[in-house]
Amino acid sequence: MISMSKIWLRARLSAKCLLADCSGIAATEFALIVPIMLVMFFGTVEISSGVAVDRKITLAARALADLTSQTQAPTPQSAWAQVDDNYVQNVFTASIAILAPYSPTPTKATLSEVYVDSSKIAKIQWSKAATIASGATQATLAASSRNAGDVVTNVVPSTLLVPQTYLIFSEVSYLYTPAVGYVMGQAGVTLSDVAYTRPRQVVCVVYNGLPASNPLPCPTP
Repeated sequence: MISMSKIWLRARLSAKCLLADCSGIAATEFALIVPIMLVMFFGTVEISSGVAVDRKITLAARALADLTSQTQAPTPQSAWAQVDDNYVQNVFTASIAILAPYSPTPTKATLSEVYVDSSKIAKIQWSKAATIASGATQATLAASSRNAGDVVTNVVPSTLLVPQTYLIFSEVSYLYTPAVGYVMGQAGVTLSDVAYTRPRQVVCVVYNGLPASNPLPCPTP
């Protein structure tokens, strides 16, 4: 028969061996750390891509306003420049190249001209919107949610509310949907930005007869 002292000694030796055995620690640590590392990895990828797209949205908004504000006058003596649907469509289409390599399909853009009257009230003179269909090489013009006469004083920064001046106002929004959606969610995040510029070589830019005036040069009510 085995005495109780020997059984107790064997138990103590077994406990010491178990405590000294580290063969499973690495696997346990790996199982605990991997989920955290995956969240950090996918989160970094999604947020980095989102920041890159957000930067491109800012560049697109600035390009829309800048290209329109550079429209040249028909004659050196003219105080106004004129654009049509073809010109505006080409300006919107530039967003496709700016957003590359990201898909431009979720992009919605609006281009407007704003007049600030002598009372510092800002009103829309004309506005046009555009969308970009999947696989399209050109933007598709659409009706804008802003109409001529709409008051947008609260939208324009106070430093730009200079009486009797015109502004080119662009708005761009984009639904960024991450490829994985592990951190930011599959529904995505709407990114947007706006830009303001003043007509560079003229007083205002006329689009399809707006702002209306007789004769055509820009009114200053």
